[in-house]
Amino acid sequence: GRVNIVSKKMCIIPLVIMACVLMGIVDAVIQPGYAVKSAIKMLLFLLIPFLYGLINKECNIKAVLKPSRKGFLMAVVLGILVYGVVLGAYFLFRNVFDFSALVGSLDKTTGVNKSNFLWVAIYISFVNSFLEEFFFRGYAFLIVKKFFKKHFAYIFSSIAFALYHIAMMIGWFGLPVILISVLGLFAGGMIFNKFDEKNENIYL
Repeated sequence: GRVNIVSKKMCIIPLVIMACVLMGIVDAVIQPGYAVKSAIKMLLFLLIPFLYGLINKECNIKAVLKPSRKGFLMAVVLGILVYGVVLGAYFLFRNVFDFSALVGSLDKTTGVNKSNFLWVAIYISFVNSFLEEFFFRGYAFLIVKKFFKKHFAYIFSSIAFALYHIAMMIGWFGLPVILISVLGLFAGGMIFNKFDEKNENIYL
């Protein structure tokens, strides 16, 4: 009946939270090697949305994966600009923040070091970013927006995206820098949501 339909729609929220909490435990407590962590992330961030699609027939999760030519050039230009901003911020603040703790933490907790950094960087740039865009923008925003108010979807997705990253940042920086990072991630999530909303897919 109607109650069953509503409950199917509502369960998307705890499913997003559950996936983030489980990945937080993997990142902060279990701390497996990077390959194992990546496999767990793939399982959670791909399987949960598709399982939800089977439970709720109104959810067309494949639609958010359908690319469109519209906005492609803008996506490329914005990608280059964002990359430039990130590099610029690094060179601007490299003497302000102690990045040695980050390097040590990556090596100790995930096994990322000089010998495998290039491959991990390529994985993060393409596979990991795709997983996060699919989960946080496709599933936790575009699909949530179909069943809840748009403003709620914007805030929920951006908060989930920002808080999810806290577990992996433990030990990297002090609390003030982590808080600034979380605010930046939240703002980034809001901007990404806005872009993706225009085309109803995750590619922009």
